[in-house]
Amino acid sequence: MDNGDQALIRLQGVTKVFVTDEVETHALSGIQLQIQKGEYLSIAGPSGCGKSTLLAILGLLDTPTDGTYTLNGRPVSGLKLSERARIRNREIGFIFQAFNLIGDLTVYENVELPLTYRGMPSAERKRRVQESLERVGMSHRMKHYPSQLSGGQQQRVAVARALAGDPLILLADEPTGNLDSANGEAVMNLLKDLHRNGATICMVTHDPRYARFADRTIKLFDGRIVEESVESAVTN
Repeated sequence: MDNGDQALIRLQGVTKVFVTDEVETHALSGIQLQIQKGEYLSIAGPSGCGKSTLLAILGLLDTPTDGTYTLNGRPVSGLKLSERARIRNREIGFIFQAFNLIGDLTVYENVELPLTYRGMPSAERKRRVQESLERVGMSHRMKHYPSQLSGGQQQRVAVARALAGDPLILLADEPTGNLDSANGEAVMNLLKDLHRNGATICMVTHDPRYARFADRTIKLFDGRIVEESVESAVTN
């Protein structure tokens, strides 16, 4: 990516070290990364290579040991916990492998909850929830509970929850990891459609079939970016 100044996300020299029992584990080492608005990036690599650590830093769920992270032109380091939480709620949409839906809330209530935390007016919440459920093809299930849905349907609801807040970027951590191949393919096609409509997506995956859905793939190994590739053709 050429124009770093216009990048939605910019990491410079990001390192993450975990210390346990006097043993240092370098989860990330000197990561240089830019993500442009409207880009679809996949982060690939074997288990334990640092993919989830990198995504946690991007999502403000963790902080780097060293280096700088700039989100939408604003340095992230030094932000208060309350400000980090506000940014997570308003500017970042999360899609997790385990769906992370709340079992005693309906589909509608699960999608609405993050908007409630914002103090958003009821009418605006209702509009956003209905629109996001329609986008993922789940509006007919809004009164159901997660236990009444298949895994693929639950992941669609999780995508709707992430979309409802109109985030700057969607962060997807192995979004097909708990799904069979047919449902996994369906969720990947949904993400591809969202990207075509302007969404910025950063996805962690260990599956090369799904990494190819993205515009660009970086491969991590032992906490370092060891390879970068750009897709020359749109995956069908």
